[in-house]
Amino acid sequence: MSHAETHTARKVTRAHTGTVGPPEQPGSVGRGTRVRLIRPSLESLRYGFGREAVLIAGAMVAYFAIRNQTVGGEAQASANAERIVDLEQSLHVAWEDAVQNAVLGSELLVTLTNWVYIWGHWPVILTAATVLYLYRRERYYLLRNALFVSGGIGFVFFALLPVAPPRLLDLGLVDTVTSESSSYRALQPPGLTNQYAAFPSLHVGWNLVVGIVLLLATAHLAVRLFAVAMPLAMGFAVIATANHFVLDVVGGAVVVSVGLAVALAIGSRGATATLNRVESAARPVDEGRRA
Repeated sequence: MSHAETHTARKVTRAHTGTVGPPEQPGSVGRGTRVRLIRPSLESLRYGFGREAVLIAGAMVAYFAIRNQTVGGEAQASANAERIVDLEQSLHVAWEDAVQNAVLGSELLVTLTNWVYIWGHWPVILTAATVLYLYRRERYYLLRNALFVSGGIGFVFFALLPVAPPRLLDLGLVDTVTSESSSYRALQPPGLTNQYAAFPSLHVGWNLVVGIVLLLATAHLAVRLFAVAMPLAMGFAVIATANHFVLDVVGGAVVVSVGLAVALAIGSRGATATLNRVESAARPVDEGRRA
């Protein structure tokens, strides 16, 4: 091994320990020596961010395109929704009417609930992903992979188990988003989206996985409170706006839990592979010292 390779291996070994301090002096390498961790260059940061932005944008386009292509028949979707209603009643969790009645008496509450449903989803996901990419890169990859995996699982349900939302059934519920915030339906016209993709609720599920990753990423109290409150608020909002059943919310939580578990496994395998490479690079250095 050349002197340059040996020097690089030493740096990698110490960087893996996580210590930060002044750069080493030539000839002073020893146990406990600290090195300065090099931050990525602005150019590499921009390239990586641009690459991820394109990847996420492409995934969003694919999500809506595939979701629209998996539209089931209205009769089948309505029949499946009725089955969910029957199941909820047997489980005593048919809370849609009670939840919506809690806000219908107040125009302010209806507006706030609609805002949570509209602005608490994609804006929150994209903002959280951006911040995590810049400051907690490993958590960003965890979130990204969990979204991709759970989205793929969701496509399977949308195709094989189309479910109409409560607002499209004759249940006496009000479509508060259309009646009070029609601009949202203009941004996402029913003709361009899958109206029968109520189960599972990724609207709630993805907010939940964002909250979990934020809890893993920081100890900041305000962020952690937001991470807990936002999924709960979204769970309430999707039911109060008659966009999802209670069991849709449960299904969304289960699907993203599977997606997160797969993402954690992917991250663990990647970390193990990196550790193996670091140890392989450091082994000749250790052998040289013993010699």
